[in-house]
Order: sequence, then structure tokens, then C-alpha cells
Amino acid sequence: MGGTFAPALQAPVAVPGRSVRILGKSYPVVLPRIRDSRLHVAAVVLTLHTLGQVGLGFHVSVPQILAAILTTAVLQVAITFRETRSFVWPASAMLTGSGIALILRVPTTPVGDHWTFHKWWLFSGIAAFSLLTKFIVRRNGSHVFNPSNVGLVLAFIILGSSRVEPLDFWWAPLSNPSMIIAYAVILVGGSLVTRRLGLLATVISFWIVLSAGTAVNAASGQCFTARWAFAPVCGTDLWLTIVTSPEILIFTYFMITDPRTVPAGRVGRTMFGALVGVVCVLLMAPQQTEFGAKVALLAGLTIMTAVRPVLERFVPAPGSEGDTLRGWARHVVNGSQSDGNVLTARRRSGALVLGAVVLVGGLSMAGRSAQGLLAGEPENLIGRLATRVDPATFPAITVDHEVVEWNHEISADGARAIVLTLAENLALESQALRQGDAALLEAVAHGDRLEALQSDLRRASSTGLTSSATYDIDDVRVTLLVPFGRQDGLSLGMVSSGTVTTETRDRAGQLVSRTSAPFETMWAMRRATGSRWLTVAELPVPAAR
Repeated sequence: MGGTFAPALQAPVAVPGRSVRILGKSYPVVLPRIRDSRLHVAAVVLTLHTLGQVGLGFHVSVPQILAAILTTAVLQVAITFRETRSFVWPASAMLTGSGIALILRVPTTPVGDHWTFHKWWLFSGIAAFSLLTKFIVRRNGSHVFNPSNVGLVLAFIILGSSRVEPLDFWWAPLSNPSMIIAYAVILVGGSLVTRRLGLLATVISFWIVLSAGTAVNAASGQCFTARWAFAPVCGTDLWLTIVTSPEILIFTYFMITDPRTVPAGRVGRTMFGALVGVVCVLLMAPQQTEFGAKVALLAGLTIMTAVRPVLERFVPAPGSEGDTLRGWARHVVNGSQSDGNVLTARRRSGALVLGAVVLVGGLSMAGRSAQGLLAGEPENLIGRLATRVDPATFPAITVDHEVVEWNHEISADGARAIVLTLAENLALESQALRQGDAALLEAVAHGDRLEALQSDLRRASSTGLTSSATYDIDDVRVTLLVPFGRQDGLSLGMVSSGTVTTETRDRAGQLVSRTSAPFETMWAMRRATGSRWLTVAELPVPAAR
């Protein structure tokens, strides 16, 4: 990455005689060698971009991708020309741009439009800022931060999830051939490049620590909501999602492994990967949204690159006799002095123990704080229904193919159970409004729907008139609602039509008015608390496709 999104072996060397003449002056032209690892990483990243456009449904357009890449390329060429009076192929800069475009998303981008220029300037601006950090924030003649990493972290923190968001942890089911190809490209390409650069130990140590720490997080109760999931992601699902996430693998292989921002020695690089894992796990532990977890992950690397000089004081000098994991472990156990370092191995060991205590304590506290995210279904909720819903009276239910493709369990029978829950929720909503039961509303509704019903309850309290609706549903079509820019999670759209009867009663419960009318609407349903399917919104019916 040459200090950007992918590692570089050496700066390209000008080939004698290769030049270009401009206004009568000759300027050298420097192109990368075919064995330059930046070209290999570029092949991996461009393959992922292609798969994202043709098979994985990435929420990013070609002009947005090109805006990031071309901006960094032009900036790098201009800066290099000013310093060297030669034209140098901007391999590292273009990887910074392509890395930004691979991870950055603008939620308001039109879905499925591969050629939209929507807010291309955000990609361009963030990519430019990321590249410029390489030249502005420096230490001992080299940049401190991985440019794409620090640029993305600051963009997500400053702009927030309503304007920008990272690539999802989960891309597509393994039944999608493009997903299998993406995994193969990342794992094979990443392993070959990092092994060649001597950074495979960094990758392995980070992944082991991240896996172990995430297991502790999951076991202690951490959950997060994600736009691609119907319910909060918890337990084994949380662990599997993170440790097998293609985004995590990209971060592991192509962002952590920047030779300019990691220690030079073998022990230092291994310890760096492990400590990035520790910091990432600690930052991710209290997060309750996927957005927060992803930003925490990226921020872990930003923090560790900033404190890398401190780490280098604790590990053997690069190339020294003790610069092996076995030798360093022997020094730590024996309490002997490592060559070229001021601190003794005992003090290093104490620091490691202290770090382990902080890790375990932090994970335990975070786990306990996250346990309140999930709520079980209220006891005997359906038993509180004044009139039970008869499934035998249900109309035919149709399920969009994309719903079954996303979750094969929501076929005809699965959808029928959810429609039954919708009918029960609507009946309980009406009952809660008539009885002034705010707790019952919270048991069946969530989000925008709950807020609207609570507003109705307050209005009834102030006016003395309560309006409630009874729905006679004729047909239901189940569709998929995938949000962008919000961490509310994946929802089902229940497109329904039929007849609604609205009754208004006074404080004494006497009927004031009753009206009936046809209706057509879409209720959004989601397992927002991890248990019952809740009604989360009432939305306009989408246009026919």
C-alpha cells in the first residue's frame, strides 16, 4: 500500500530513455514494475469492485469509484512532479482512492444505479484528504497513519451515519457465486501478497486476537443491529459475522499491512497485529449498531499506528538475535534483558499482564452494558387479545423472490406466521389505544410506528376521544425493505389492502362514530428486539415493478 490501502515493496525506478517532452523539455516517466506488490493488490481490489457491481449489489456507482481513484491519482502526480520534476505512476495513491471507494458508502445513493454521479464529490473530497495526510502528518521522514484508514475514520466520525457509512460486514449469502469468488480473491490474493512482504504473521496474530476477543464479547451479551439483519446480531451469529466478514478480511490483509506504518521487526509486526486486535475488540465491545462496530474497528488501527513508536520500545530491534517469537518469549519468561532495548523483559511481561486485565475487564463491562439491548416477548401477550385472530380466515399470501433469496425460511409457511403476527399486532394496537395501555403498545410496536401510536395515546388523553382501527385484510404481498443510512436493520414490507373500520369513543367508552373505507398500505415489520416481529412503520405502497 505504500502507506495507503495496499503495501509496496520498493519505489519504482525510472527506466533509462523513458521520458516525455512538454514545451521542449524532457521529463522522466516512472512506471511500476510488474512485480510491484501494489499492482497485485490493485488486481484484488479492482476484482472486488467488479464483483460488487455485477454480482454483489454494492451500493456504490462507477462514477463514485472513479472520482476517488482519479482524484488521488492527479494529486499524487502533481505532488511528485513538483518534488522530482518527473511523472511517476501513482500506484499507491490510486490504491488509496480505490480503497476509499471500496469501503465508503453514501446512503442516499440511488439503489441499483451503476452510473449515477450522486455526491461524487464526497468520494473525491474524502479521498483527497486521506492522501494529503500522507504528506502532512509525518514522523522521521515517513507518514504516521495509513491514509485511507485515517481518512475514513475521520469522515465517519465527523459526517455521521446519515451522510456516509462503511461497507457492510455481510455482503451476500454463500449461494451467490460472486460471494464465493470474492472470498477466494481476498484470501488467496491477500495471503500471497502479505507472505511476500513478510507480514503474514501480522495478519494471523490480528485475526486470532480478534476472534478470541469477539467470542468473549458475544458470550458476555454484546449485540448490534445491522441493516441486513431482521433482528439484532448476537451470540454465535455475531462471532461468525465478524470473524468471517469479507470487510474484516479486507481490513486485515490490505489495511493493517502497510509496511510504512507497522514495526520493521518480526516480533514487532506480530505484536502490532495482536495489539490492533486488542484495541479493535475493546472499541467494538460497547457498540450496539453495525455502524459503530465498523468505525470502532477502523479506529483501532488509527490508534495503534499513532502509538507504534511506543510499541517499538518494547520489542527487540529489527534483525537482532532476539527478533524471533521464540527468542522473545524465552527472554520474557526468563526475565532477561533484550538486545538494544532499555526496558527489561519483566517489565514487558507486566505490561502484557496489565493489558490482558484491561481487555478482560473492558469486555466484561461492555458485555454487561449490552445485555439490555435484547428484550424477550412479554409473558402471555397473545392471551391478552380480546378477540383471537383466526388464521383460517387469512387471504392468499405472496412472497417476493428477493425475500426468499435473502432468508429461505420466509417462504409461504414462514410468511404466513409473520402475517399472523401482524394481524395480532394490529389488534393489540387498537386494544391498547382503547385501554390507554402504553406498555402494551411497546410490546407490539417499535420505532416510527410506536412513536405515532404514543402520539395518538397522548392526544386521546388530552381530548377525551380515542380512535382505533380494525383491519379486514384481503391480500398481503411480502417484500424486502433494505435501509440505507440507518442502523435499524432489515425489515419486511407487508403490502396489504382491504377494509379498515375506524371507531371513535369518548372517555366513558361510548361510541361516537364509526366509518369504514378501503385501505392500501405497507407495514414494515422487524424483529427489533430479537424476539417477536414488531410493527416498526407504516409506509406508502411502493410503485409496481
